Amino acid sequence: MAGHWRLDRLHRASAIVSRIIFAVLLPAAVAQSRGVFVTPIPDAPLLAVVNTQSSQILKDGTRLNQKTLSAIARDGRGRIFNERRPLIPATETATPPIITIHIYDPQTRMNTFMDPQKRVAWQSTLNRPPSALPPEVGSIPVAGATPASPYVKEEDLGTRKMEGVDVHGIRDTQTIPAEANHGKEVTVVDEYWYSEELRLNMLAIHKDPRTGEETTTITQLDRREPDPAIFEIPSGYTVMHRGAQQP
Repeated sequence: MAGHWRLDRLHRASAIVSRIIFAVLLPAAVAQSRGVFVTPIPDAPLLAVVNTQSSQILKDGTRLNQKTLSAIARDGRGRIFNERRPLIPATETATPPIITIHIYDPQTRMNTFMDPQKRVAWQSTLNRPPSALPPEVGSIPVAGATPASPYVKEEDLGTRKMEGVDVHGIRDTQTIPAEANHGKEVTVVDEYWYSEELRLNMLAIHKDPRTGEETTTITQLDRREPDPAIFEIPSGYTVMHRGAQQP
């Protein structure tokens, strides 16, 4: 059942409240996914579940298969909501706890991180807004830009539909020369399926023979306006303010 959570359960677990580009202070011992960057753009509301599957290669050569699910949201104003939950063994059926909740309001540039376990929220104002594109999108150089690395191959995978929206796929294959990797050549592959309409990577795959593989998929997409309560700090939280930060 854990593999088929509904969004309402996720939001209730968030007290009715991506690889994110903002810095997050999280416990170093907790294994986590790369996450999803939700772009803070207006007029494109959504609710969705992020499904992450990880296969990590341990030092002894064995594989550790893990998973996690988390909720993301964006309202018509462009406010974003993003949970971070730990990776748990793929055989587990328990719901992983929420480690942090990230909220960002592009109109006020207020950046909020919440720890639901300690009921603490940290707030700061960004000096400038973050990008309206995920950092992995647009990696192919434009005319006049710096030439692409000879060790990176870019492939256009065409278009398809995911969760009812059109997505465009790009695969980056990076070859790390043997002289730069202890005498052994390594090939690292990153694949992204991007929705221009949602400004969101609907599928991201990272493969590195040195560390393993991780697949992050957007599922259970709902295009309706989310409950505005999830973008607010719940009552009873201690709110701490930080100075202005760069995104």
